[in-house]
Amino acid sequence: MSHEMGTCRVDIEIENPMRPGKLCALRSVLVHTGAELSWIPAELLESLGIERYSRWRFRQADGTILERWTGSAFVHLGGKRATDDVVFGEPGDLAVLGARSLEGLNLRIDPVSRRLVDAGPAPAAATA
Repeated sequence: MSHEMGTCRVDIEIENPMRPGKLCALRSVLVHTGAELSWIPAELLESLGIERYSRWRFRQADGTILERWTGSAFVHLGGKRATDDVVFGEPGDLAVLGARSLEGLNLRIDPVSRRLVDAGPAPAAATA
């Protein structure tokens, strides 16, 4: 995990939950807690046989709306794995590790070191 100019970038691996065993690496992915979903290049997702199953609409920082396909994937980072919906990124889209993947991996950004760290125990409902 590295950081440069105030951003946090990580190397991740993606796996098809319907065809486990083959992982594809993706280097220098931007960690973006303001993004709900992780954005992965469509070419990588397609190479793993991950199916497109839903269209989502996204609002960009400038207010414009765009649509992208999503599918289900395993996201691997730091010896952890999370299942998440990921966006089929198109040419020109950034590769992004979004908030839902971070939560699934139980990681958070340390604001001082700008690195991902363990988020600690997850909240649980109180017992009766």
